[in-house]
Amino acid sequence: MRVSRLFGKTLKEDPADAETPSHRLLLKAGMIHQVAAGVYSYMPLAYRSMGKVEAIIREEMDAAGGQELLMPALQPLELWQQTNRADAFGANLFRLRDRRDRELVMAPTHEEVVTSLVKRFVNSYRDLPVTLYQIQTKFRDEARPRAGLIRVREFAMKDAYSFHADEASLDASYDRMVEAYHNIFRRCGLPVMLVEADSGAIGGKDSQEFILPTPVGEDTVLFCRKCGYAANTERAQGVKPPQASEPELPLEEAHTPGIKSIADLSASLGIPPSKTIKAVLYMADEEMLFVSIRGDLEVNEVKLKNALKVRALRLASADEVGAAGLVAGFASAVRQKGIRSVADDSIHLGSNFVMGANRPDYHLRNANHPRDFQPDLIIDIAQAASGQGCPKCHAPLDSTRGIEVGHVFKLGTFFTETLGVTYLDREGRHRPVTMGCYGIGVGRLLAASIEQNHDEKGIVFPPSIAPYQVYLVALPANNAVVQKRAEALEEELHGSGIEVLFDDREESAGVRFNDADLLGIPVRVVLSERTLRQEAVEVKRRKDKEAAIVPLEEVSAKVKELLEGW
Repeated sequence: MRVSRLFGKTLKEDPADAETPSHRLLLKAGMIHQVAAGVYSYMPLAYRSMGKVEAIIREEMDAAGGQELLMPALQPLELWQQTNRADAFGANLFRLRDRRDRELVMAPTHEEVVTSLVKRFVNSYRDLPVTLYQIQTKFRDEARPRAGLIRVREFAMKDAYSFHADEASLDASYDRMVEAYHNIFRRCGLPVMLVEADSGAIGGKDSQEFILPTPVGEDTVLFCRKCGYAANTERAQGVKPPQASEPELPLEEAHTPGIKSIADLSASLGIPPSKTIKAVLYMADEEMLFVSIRGDLEVNEVKLKNALKVRALRLASADEVGAAGLVAGFASAVRQKGIRSVADDSIHLGSNFVMGANRPDYHLRNANHPRDFQPDLIIDIAQAASGQGCPKCHAPLDSTRGIEVGHVFKLGTFFTETLGVTYLDREGRHRPVTMGCYGIGVGRLLAASIEQNHDEKGIVFPPSIAPYQVYLVALPANNAVVQKRAEALEEELHGSGIEVLFDDREESAGVRFNDADLLGIPVRVVLSERTLRQEAVEVKRRKDKEAAIVPLEEVSAKVKELLEGW
């Protein structure tokens, strides 16, 4: 490919609206173009790289026993209503109506459709296990698309689904998929972490995420350096710091005029936040919910929503709090009736807490469970935090930010039971099929690889997913002899199976070298009047500082050596 014919242009300046290194570099390199918020065109260079990512995915999925198919992005809404996931996805689900006024969705994922397929074609234990996958466009109406390809509204995803006669078979396929994912990310240059995760709207009994650690990631992971425990903060558990045990003291009021926050309350009474219990008021499926948690901890709303099995959870508005007869800033579960009450299990880690008195400008000292308040449910709903003890070995937890690049789920029988998918076992009995699912965002993986592989000059593509392997430059561009020898070298490299991007533009050496660095092509080959006098070229890996002079007859071998030794 000649750069003069390449569709798309690099930018001299950094784009003003870029949020992350991958976003900035993809725009600056002319690899993507924004059509609307969270919607992008993939220019030829990016599309070539994505094609290589997809080829790696296909190789590893096929090696793990997957069969590729293609399912429709346009699906009837009623299929989603059967599993109640239309409500679970909520506003993220793109909906439309056809000319006959039938409701349709643009699929964000394909559990319903693939399960319906299996219902049609799987009848007996002899048909199981089976793993099906596709690479196809998905649609999610994200509230805040951000960071280029990291969070978008239209994207290519590899989604795979496995079907089994029992849990043991699911576990075996799940392990094969985890191994396949590790292979995919390794081949794409991504040192990922495998962490426990929340299943979200996908559902299921167990799931894990593959996280690329990076400061620009939108996920936070807690992990233990001692035993290897790792979990997304939505799922993570930590050993909460205990408080010294004290004999229960009589409940008494304290005048606290205008003091509504835990920080102000602690300062006013001269106590640590861990000696307080704060109230957080929610609407859970439009029912008022009173949540109590120790003052030094935060509510994990994902844990809370999962524990209550509600569809919607949000903080109550000031009007809703007032309508319930509660006093914002001074409310507590003490003597509360008629409002559903949930408490974090941290209320057991301490005694003689300070809580709201349920009247303005007053708090209660020495509140204790169960003497003074009795929640309907006591469960771990706290956000785990760095520094807390590991739930497995009690060593201190560390934290890191990262990008989710893959997610695997053990779905169990939720979808198959809901949609009536059974098989006949060896005894002729009908049993529900057991299911797993496994996803990778292709564009996000490309962006994550750039987050991991870049420097101050531009992208540093791993050879496995670079759009081209060699960036060829002839200097000067208007020298006919040099140009002719460069074209011959391009043909030779191409004949050796090496992909070449030939910069034949009549631009300065500086402009062309800068673009070579920006685009991140793994090896740069420069043929100039000076090197031609030596019957040689200058060869340099993108990540190296120094170039080497290589005889013309050895260029192909040298390039292959550099690519293989990356």
